[in-house]
Amino acid sequence: MPLSEHEQRLLDQIEQALYAEDPKWANTVRIRDPRNHYKRRLVKASIGFLLGVVLLMVGVVSQLILLGVGGFVVMLLACLWGLSSWKKMNGFGDGSPPPAGQPGAAPPGRPAGGRRGGPRPSFMERMEERWRRRHDER
Repeated sequence: MPLSEHEQRLLDQIEQALYAEDPKWANTVRIRDPRNHYKRRLVKASIGFLLGVVLLMVGVVSQLILLGVGGFVVMLLACLWGLSSWKKMNGFGDGSPPPAGQPGAAPPGRPAGGRRGGPRPSFMERMEERWRRRHDER
């Protein structure tokens, strides 16, 4: 449902006041492409991974086992965070197809993943369908 003119003017005034009060934060919030957010998270995860490598090496050289284990855990968590950000950035994690022109996007006219939409049948339903097709071919 669209906003009335009065509501739209109020919203614009609030937005202008917010932008005047803190332009850096307002500009960050205003970004429309969520992939930018995931790119920043990916950069932070890379920095975290490098920090984990440094901690691991310092732990190995100084023979402090807990520091080395801590570095490995930091590396592992940074990898998981970066991987989840990368998947969401490319549209793999949320169930929606990636934007056209992105790696992994389906060709025009064909759904992503080769499926025609709708819920995926259960394992048993797929096995029964294969069994029926096998007997129909004979």
